[in-house]
This record gives sequence, C-alpha cells and structure tokens, in this order.
Amino acid sequence: MGTPEFAVASLQRLVEDGHEICGVFTQPDKPKNRGMKLTFSPVKEYALTQNIAVYQPATMRDGEALSILQRCAPELVVVAAYGKILPDDILAVAPRGSINVHSSILPKYRGAAPINHAILNGETETGVTIMHMAHDLDAGDIIHILKTPIDPTEDAAQLTARLATLGAQALSEAVCAIENGTATRTPQDHSKQTYASMLSREMSPVDWNSGAQHIINQIRGLIPWPCATASLGGTNFKLFAAKCAGAADALPGTILSAGKDGIRVACGAGESIIITELQAEGGKRMAAADYLRGHPMKI
Repeated sequence: MGTPEFAVASLQRLVEDGHEICGVFTQPDKPKNRGMKLTFSPVKEYALTQNIAVYQPATMRDGEALSILQRCAPELVVVAAYGKILPDDILAVAPRGSINVHSSILPKYRGAAPINHAILNGETETGVTIMHMAHDLDAGDIIHILKTPIDPTEDAAQLTARLATLGAQALSEAVCAIENGTATRTPQDHSKQTYASMLSREMSPVDWNSGAQHIINQIRGLIPWPCATASLGGTNFKLFAAKCAGAADALPGTILSAGKDGIRVACGAGESIIITELQAEGGKRMAAADYLRGHPMKI
C-alpha cells in the first residue's frame, strides 16, 4: 500500500527480491494540470509495468477495501506513504501482520511530514524505521532501523529520494527477517515521541528576525511544497537555496547586495544570508544571479 514516488522504491525492491505481490493499494487517480486529465500515482504506474493488480478504494472504512484485501489473502501487508489511515480490521488481515516504512528514527517525528520537520529543526541525522502497525499513529513495535546523516546543504526533496532508497533496503532486510522468523519487536519509548504535523502555506513566509541558519533550514525543509516565501525589492518569491553570509549591521530584511553571488539579506542576531536560487511569482525557478541579470534589484 503506497502512493508517491517515495513508495515506489520499496515496491520495486520487494519485486526484485522475488516476493509475490498479490495486490497494490494506492490512492485514486487525480485530475492534474489545466486539462484536469486523470493521472496515476507513481506506485500505480510502476505496478502496471509489473502486471500487478491495482486497487484504489476511495475509503478504507466501508467494507470494500477489507473485502478486497481478504480476497488477496496476503501473508504480509507493507505500507509506505499510502496516505490513508488503516482501521484495525484491515491491519489484522495478514497473518504476519502489517508493517510500515516510516522516514524517521522513531519515536521521533511520528506523523505526516517527518523528513521536512527533521530539516526544519536542524537535525543532523535521520533514518528509516520499519515497524509493526498499531491502532495509534506510528506507535507500533520497531523491527528495524537504518540511519543516515543529513547533509547541511540537502533539501527535503533530495533527502526524500535518499530515504526512499534507504527505506527499500531496510524493508528488504526486515521482510527477510520476518520470513526467517528472526525479526525482533522493540516497543517504542512513547515518552520520547515527537510529532511531525502536515505542512501548510502558513509555514512559508520568512521571518527575517530569525537567525541565518533557521531561515536556511526553513528554505531547505519546505521544498518542494509549500516553499519558503519572501518579498524582496517589491517582488514576491519562492526561495529554493541560500547560504550563510556572515555578520551584517543592518535591520533584518534589508537587502545588502544583489549581484553575481545572489541576493544578500540581513537576518536576526546580526547575521545575513545569500539567496542563490529562487522563483519570482509567475516565473520559473532559477539561479538568483540569472534572475538579477534580467531584473536588477535596487539596494
């Protein structure tokens, strides 16, 4: 059970490992772009190339999904970024249980956006946890964890791609252990849980009174959506990359320079950043230096 690109790596690894996939559950097709043409999820696209049966129930609570799953008769259910909460009756169908590929080191960052919040909070390490699914969100017993450092320049989209691959590896190892009867179950320390809430546009506006690293983490952590935003020189921008630029004796939000290095802006704590990649409202994502060549910014 999975939907976005992150989940494809796990499904592909199960196929490559030789497991029989008796069915794939994914979110219903959604209309996209101006033509509102129905588009398949990445998981559905891959499943169809492997001639795997695909099911797209609108809800998991009306009995239809349960009936489909019972007909599939899986030994094990694997969930990776499916996007739906599974009721207890569905979790109980497979005799070997239902397991989840979660992109954090549990019990830290339970919830919908663990990768983003790890970057937003300046974490230097994250990972993937394979766990048994339970009634409470991301609270089940841990089977396996793989960890990885977070590069200080890595944004959430780049880290998501890396964790998809790491998650597929962790899943492969966990499923092998379950198959061999050697898998362990470690209860989570619920007193140490933190929650990674869904992202929203309210998180986008940059507060220039914040320190440089905080703002950089905000930019990195909100890619590809909803993106950090700021008004510079009277134009609204989405921000995609920035770096620390040393001390600045100016009010936070003051544009200090705008040229081939990017746009240098004063921040809180007497610091500054240089914005190196951005997207003007109605424009394309590009290097700040390229934007400035066609749109000089007054200082």
